[in-house]
Amino acid sequence: MQDVLQFIEANKARYLDELTELIAIPSVSTNPENVPDIRRCAEWMKAHLTRIGMEKAQIFPTAGHPIVYAEWLGAPGKPTILLYGHYDVQPVDPVALWTTPPFKATIRNGNLYARGTADDKGQVFIHLKSIEAFMKKSGALPINIKVLIEGEEEIGSEHLDPFVRSHKELLKADLVLISDTSMFARGVPSVCYGLRGLSYMEIEVIGPNKDLHSGSYGGSVHNPIQALAEIIAELHDKNGRITIPGFYDDVRTLTKKEKDAFKKLPWSDAKYAKELGVLALYGEKGYTTLERLWARPTLECNGIWGGFTEEGAKTVLPSTASAKISMRLVPDQKADTIAALFLKHVKKLAPRTVTVKARYVHGGEAAITPIESPGVQAAVKALEKGFGKKPLYQREGGSIPIVVQFKKILGLDTVLLGFGLPDENAHAPDEFLNLDNFYGGIRTAAHFYNELPAFMKRGKR
Repeated sequence: MQDVLQFIEANKARYLDELTELIAIPSVSTNPENVPDIRRCAEWMKAHLTRIGMEKAQIFPTAGHPIVYAEWLGAPGKPTILLYGHYDVQPVDPVALWTTPPFKATIRNGNLYARGTADDKGQVFIHLKSIEAFMKKSGALPINIKVLIEGEEEIGSEHLDPFVRSHKELLKADLVLISDTSMFARGVPSVCYGLRGLSYMEIEVIGPNKDLHSGSYGGSVHNPIQALAEIIAELHDKNGRITIPGFYDDVRTLTKKEKDAFKKLPWSDAKYAKELGVLALYGEKGYTTLERLWARPTLECNGIWGGFTEEGAKTVLPSTASAKISMRLVPDQKADTIAALFLKHVKKLAPRTVTVKARYVHGGEAAITPIESPGVQAAVKALEKGFGKKPLYQREGGSIPIVVQFKKILGLDTVLLGFGLPDENAHAPDEFLNLDNFYGGIRTAAHFYNELPAFMKRGKR
């Protein structure tokens, strides 16, 4: 390992140059005009994987953007990891809010600014440099690695699921490793071991058969906006609990070890509220803020519209009103089940004066990898060696649907070894990757590859 770590230290400047080259490719997956750039980025990834010593590097076309694959299986008897990432990036709008050009990597105050630095090119590149260090200094890796890098993560990974299903043998491994998440805070290395799931719904309330003059008709028909607001208001009680019958039936409770781990995190409700500019925090009573963010299910109204919303006044009583509602789910809750319970409850809440239509848009289950699992424990050891301090445990409130699919299709748990920061502006102007995390991440990835075999061996005893 000493030779590997020295190689990493000696090549820092080159790493930045190469990452700058990768970031300069505007691989925005949602824009049709960037399709040639997507292909160019996939070709760059394939060439680089070959250059660092990976084998069988190839591009798999899909009905959408291509998938890049490579492998190195020269460690018989050792664990095999499936390293997943994505080379596509979010749009850069509004461009005027970027301090420097979004595809020209720029260093400011110890951070590397550009689209894709944190999400996810920079984090994928961390692993490529760790792989390279082993191959250059040892001619081999301490584990077997399969690399899967897609180009549609930012637009829903529509073609990844069928690819995984049709390539089960190719992707066979012992665990999945993903670096596409954030550490808890600056200087606080952490292992994310859980993600929430999602059920996403739409509601439409239909009243009169056309928009009406509120002076002529107000007071005689139920305003759809009012009816919708009444329905939404009934979805929580005064204690912040969701009122849908059966909603909490399958919620997995936190273990004492998890609660103790949360308490060790440097957290302040007052600071959090101040940063968000809110007067006070809100949520389900009886739980801490971190528990509500990571380990309790939620129901949020994501959008609501109806009637006249332009500047000025128009005294309209609208024909319809609509809302989008998301429910974040925790382990053991099923997205389809929760969606069905939601639809049943909304139907019950619907007043007889209007027609209420609701539909299930999409969803996915929560994902959790036990703290005691070999992969998580290897990540803990690797982070401690890579950053020089013991890491903490955390969950995240968001969702990465492919984590659930890897479990369903391949039967694999996922280790989330992220090196971003909570304020990295991943989908906003001035996205950045902290350089201390970048270099610490390369060291950590190297340690993870080296530590994993021993932890996997212990786990099988």
